[in-house]
Amino acid sequence: MAGKSNWLALYILAIIAGVHGADILGLFTSLSPSHLVIQMSMARILAERGHNVTVVTALKPPFLHKDINHILVPLEKEDLQAFSSVVGGLSKTDNSNAYTSMFRSMRQISEAFSKMGTVMKHQVVRDLYEHPDNRFDLVIVGYFMNSFQLALGYKLKVPIVVALSNPPAFLGDVLGNPWEVSYVPAMHLGTDSGSPMGIGKRALNILGNLGQRLFMFAIEYGNAKTYREIYGDDPALPSYGDLNKNISLIFFASHGISEGPIRPNLPAVIEVGGIQVKDRPDPLPKSMADFLSEAPHGAILLSLGSNLKIDHLKPDTVQKMFNVISSLKQKVIWKWDDLENTPGTSENILYSKWLPQDDVLAHPNITLFITHAGKGGVTEAQYHGKPMLALPVFGDQPSNADVMERQGFGLKQSLLNLEEDTFLGGIQEVLENPKYATRVRSFSALYRDRPLSAQQTFIYWVEYVIRHRGAPHLQSPVVHMNYIEVNNLDIYALVLVATASIYFIVKLVIGLLSKALKSKTLKKSQVNHKNKLKMK
Repeated sequence: MAGKSNWLALYILAIIAGVHGADILGLFTSLSPSHLVIQMSMARILAERGHNVTVVTALKPPFLHKDINHILVPLEKEDLQAFSSVVGGLSKTDNSNAYTSMFRSMRQISEAFSKMGTVMKHQVVRDLYEHPDNRFDLVIVGYFMNSFQLALGYKLKVPIVVALSNPPAFLGDVLGNPWEVSYVPAMHLGTDSGSPMGIGKRALNILGNLGQRLFMFAIEYGNAKTYREIYGDDPALPSYGDLNKNISLIFFASHGISEGPIRPNLPAVIEVGGIQVKDRPDPLPKSMADFLSEAPHGAILLSLGSNLKIDHLKPDTVQKMFNVISSLKQKVIWKWDDLENTPGTSENILYSKWLPQDDVLAHPNITLFITHAGKGGVTEAQYHGKPMLALPVFGDQPSNADVMERQGFGLKQSLLNLEEDTFLGGIQEVLENPKYATRVRSFSALYRDRPLSAQQTFIYWVEYVIRHRGAPHLQSPVVHMNYIEVNNLDIYALVLVATASIYFIVKLVIGLLSKALKSKTLKKSQVNHKNKLKMK
């Protein structure tokens, strides 16, 4: 029955879509490889749908579909290393408080992302709109602190959609999404989904939201400067503050119905959490497939993400991890970026510089995922029902780990202060206590239960925007209003002025009447006094 309903949904989509072979440009210039995984998954889905997809990246993609036209922007080594340097600095400090970490690294983050301005200046990008033969129907901008790249849509005179590897709390306000601080937690504020916040949590939430907005204000101030440096006074382009008025919709890598928080979202907020997860996993490389098939006690995937490098970890931390991992009876696939300098040799460990994480997690013999708690990795583990041991480093990772632990999907430990006995104890607890696997498998069923899959939802809305040439009817009026208008501050000011005016006018009239009455009374008294004197 389920198979028939899926077939029917696909059939309906095929009928109503009506857009085939569109020319789509993906601008995916994030310096974070994990974001590129999600964005390239979107490009792959569109290419397999039959669209003509061109993708511009600053990093070499982890995978590339045969039908995608790829443009790699050659950047200087220092530009490519900018974000890695930020991660290296953050990995050596305690980032359990996301807001403290965020503001402490604000300057470095702003400088790192300003490097992406180099991409927009490069001739290979300029050729996209300067060459008269180039025609596109849509631009998909992979967002990560790089709003100035929205200018490409104006240059090409086509609609823009944005792809974001975060939930709507991060960028939803660009579309005018409501700011419901009384019950929608800020992105880094841990709270149970669906549970009302007490007065303390609500106070923290207000401060957290204000902190997030202040952080973004500082980042956008730097982006505006970069925008002016790239485009100067180009009369064909709007002011930096008006760039978001050409956004048709934003794809968020989240699924609020299952993950929470429950919140109001505008029609232009499209959640496609899990879009990088394939309907059917691809076959694993033979060495990896053989390694996992010969795991009678199960296997563990250990990956601390694509941003964290060997140089970012303390040598004694690596040694402690190896000592524990090599002592396990389980097989372990360890993502390691320097195969010539591994932590050590052990029969139960397979090092891999790159691995198809989604496909590995789909393998039935994987029983534990040791992760940095990046959004993409947590999503894939949730989808495949794998319990986790989280070692978060920076950004949204600590809060992702907190939520994962509260939901009962695994445990969280500190990578900065990792000790062998606690690390081993955490691994054994998650592996041997069935409650973690049970909870995450139950959630997996909820996460997958949607009227349309993430891929189907993505295809529908991309083609919807193309069919309606930008779908401006989806936009909230808030996009075209300023802060004063959105919050009715002008109305309140008018009411205040009117009330104050009425107050002072009434006070003045009463004063004048009182003065006139007193004057009249005084004159009458004086007349009476004179009359009395005459009578004498």
